[in-house]
Amino acid sequence: MSDVEATASESVHTVADPREIAAEQASVPRKRAPRWTKPSLWVPPILLLALIIGLVYLVNALLGTRGYLMPQPHVIFAVYADPKSGPEIFGALWNTAQVALVGLIVAIVIGVVWAIAMNLAKWVERTTFPYAVILQSIPILAVVPLIGFWFGYDFIARTIVCVLIALFPIVSNTLFGLQSVDRGARELFKLQKATRWVVLTKLELPTALPAMFAGMRISAGLSIVGAIVGDFFFQRGTPGIGAIIAKYQSRLQSPELFASILLASLFGVVIFLFFGWLARRAVGSWYDFG
Repeated sequence: MSDVEATASESVHTVADPREIAAEQASVPRKRAPRWTKPSLWVPPILLLALIIGLVYLVNALLGTRGYLMPQPHVIFAVYADPKSGPEIFGALWNTAQVALVGLIVAIVIGVVWAIAMNLAKWVERTTFPYAVILQSIPILAVVPLIGFWFGYDFIARTIVCVLIALFPIVSNTLFGLQSVDRGARELFKLQKATRWVVLTKLELPTALPAMFAGMRISAGLSIVGAIVGDFFFQRGTPGIGAIIAKYQSRLQSPELFASILLASLFGVVIFLFFGWLARRAVGSWYDFG
């Protein structure tokens, strides 16, 4: 056999089976591309934003002399660079953000502990859950003046308003997650003679994490609403974004008013996205948290 034939024969025998190659490629874990690299996620919102901006310019042009009712976007964004209005708005947002974040943290702690207590003892759920529903149904605007009478008009009162508004989604979602554990998994833990604490920490809480984070994302936006409502009614003390919104409204300063509302809304979106990122970091390896 010549050298050429020998080489050809060896090459034939060393050719890998395509099925083996496919199996090896399937066994290698593929690194998922970051979500922000998918055009389908960020192109539609950008197109919708462009459409909204165009509609705002159109409405402003149609209003004519009453165009101040819907100021042009570039006029609104120019407010942030104004040496007087810009620092005032950002400073008020910082004060509101502190109230909203503290209120959200307090609501998360109370809500999770309350839901765990209801999950551990049915009599606690039967006794207290109706009051959680009542708390959610109470018109907050009617309660805010009472909170001001009892707790003053500054940080503590505004934090209480945030807690009242943001509490129910955390309680209900956490309780739902704790009670949605698979029955087969419960039976398995029961066969292993696991204690109630082990069942709670090793089975129920991990299972409830997606629902808990969903409640936190909802409550994050509600906490900001509560902080703004508190600022709007409690005009005393450190001014928040709600207080300056009331001031701009009374003075018919439309660009400053829209700039304040827009900045507060963007802050709410940032907090919502943060909890979405936190949820993906916590449970994204086994749960598709969109």
